[in-house]
Amino acid sequence: MTTPAEPLRGDHPAPPAADPVAIRARLSWRVAVEFDTEWDIVLERAKQSKDLTGVHEFLRKWQHIAYTETTDPGSYFRVLAKAEQITHSGHNPDAVPAEQMHELIRQRLSS
Repeated sequence: MTTPAEPLRGDHPAPPAADPVAIRARLSWRVAVEFDTEWDIVLERAKQSKDLTGVHEFLRKWQHIAYTETTDPGSYFRVLAKAEQITHSGHNPDAVPAEQMHELIRQRLSS
């Protein structure tokens, strides 16, 4: 049995429960196809290994994806496209040097 996700403050919807039906209900049909494909693979692995760890990891991952798709539709495929671009080119054109990111973190923590 799953428990409902905790509601968030503000205008954001709560993440779906870590339940395949609840997660799938939040996905567009295109993303649901990806979910279904991966779900079948994860279930087959769990069936063979008799270990549900992979199922729980899958549900946590897709719980996050479903929430992100709810708050930022299309983000799943944008992330995949960005990963493909980085893999193909060998670099991230939007990357920020680590030193710059560390400085930004220090500034935010000090304020």
